[in-house]
Amino acid sequence: MLVGTASRIVVLLVALPAAATAQLADPPPLLPGEVLGEVKLFDESLPPEPEDTLSSRVRAEAHAADGSRILISLRERLLLWMDGTDTLRIAPIAIGKGSRLHHEDQVWDFSTPRGVRRVVSKQENPAWVPPDWHYVELARDSGLVLLQLPADTGALLLDGSRLVVRGDRIGRAYPDGRFELLPADQEVAFGDTLFIPPHGTANRRIEGELGAYKLDLGDGYMIHGTPHKTSIGNASTHGCIRMRDGDLEFLYYRVPVGTAVYIY
Repeated sequence: MLVGTASRIVVLLVALPAAATAQLADPPPLLPGEVLGEVKLFDESLPPEPEDTLSSRVRAEAHAADGSRILISLRERLLLWMDGTDTLRIAPIAIGKGSRLHHEDQVWDFSTPRGVRRVVSKQENPAWVPPDWHYVELARDSGLVLLQLPADTGALLLDGSRLVVRGDRIGRAYPDGRFELLPADQEVAFGDTLFIPPHGTANRRIEGELGAYKLDLGDGYMIHGTPHKTSIGNASTHGCIRMRDGDLEFLYYRVPVGTAVYIY
């Protein structure tokens, strides 16, 4: 799942800053040709593309297609919603930053992939389940050792207590029989070690990071909101498309599941 997040670690266990998502009202009816703001569609300062690139082919296919569809220009960092030859919405976006992350035998590419996808599902107030790369980045940036927390056996800590999983929560079991739940909105870090929580635990869910809505494009890629408002217009994500709240709300209520998404 390719999306960015702010660190939830400062020293040992530090709570994730609140990113509460306000309940959004139903949008007004669509007006013909409605566009938010003034956006330059074709940036002449960008160097021309070679004729036979994937981007060129996808762009040509997108503009030749009929019906309702989403077009995403990575070069111009714009999303267009079109119906036939009519452009119904234009919005600035954040795209993948294009870097790579290496850890042991794994490599993650944080580019937004070009090609044709579809909206496979939609969700309001989605929680983010961080992929392993989130913890790899966090451990690297915080100077911590990274360990996977086994769901069945847990992990022994230096003071003799043990990290264990009970139900969907991670807690700390002490030799004297005491058990202490760890806050679900904090990273599991003790001493110089960051633990990767097992999938299915509340400690591996981050609320608010995806904004109020998401349109799932499959394979971990999404069009979603963000609390990081200044990232819009930049190459700053781990591969997903970020949008402003109003633009995303507009699309969410109007774009049906199954809509084609052309990324070029």
